[in-house]
Amino acid sequence: MTQHDERAQAPDAESLARSMLQLMGHGAEDEGHAHPASDAPANGSWSKAPDFAGDPVRLAAVREATAADRQRYLTSGLVPVDCRFCHSTVAVKKLGPEHTAVQWNSEATARCAYFSEIRAEGGDPSRSRSCPKMSDSIKHAVAEGCLEEFSTAPSPGDG
Repeated sequence: MTQHDERAQAPDAESLARSMLQLMGHGAEDEGHAHPASDAPANGSWSKAPDFAGDPVRLAAVREATAADRQRYLTSGLVPVDCRFCHSTVAVKKLGPEHTAVQWNSEATARCAYFSEIRAEGGDPSRSRSCPKMSDSIKHAVAEGCLEEFSTAPSPGDG
């Protein structure tokens, strides 16, 4: 093979990866040893986070903390508000005068008289901006002091 042929031939992925690792300061001392990728499960899945399968106590603690974080993220600062017209209840957080986060659940959506009317006419309530009666109820909750106009709850990421 001539020198020109060697330059035209593309390196294989393994040698390219090894040279990139060496360039970054990794791999020289690891040559001949198993690399982290070879520790991946046989089913081919990969995760950056350890699974703690060998430490059931820590695994349980991580799962509990994850569930608590998820719950805090989904409910931080939300207050239940009852519609004064049809008594459906939604979770609300006021983020400012023009921004209101409203979490509807299946029961509230089914019970809402405005959404029922839309469904009865053959429409899709999910295409509606909101229920005007619920919007009025939210404004009333703010006026009555049941809901903060600007939520003081910490953002979910502030732990």
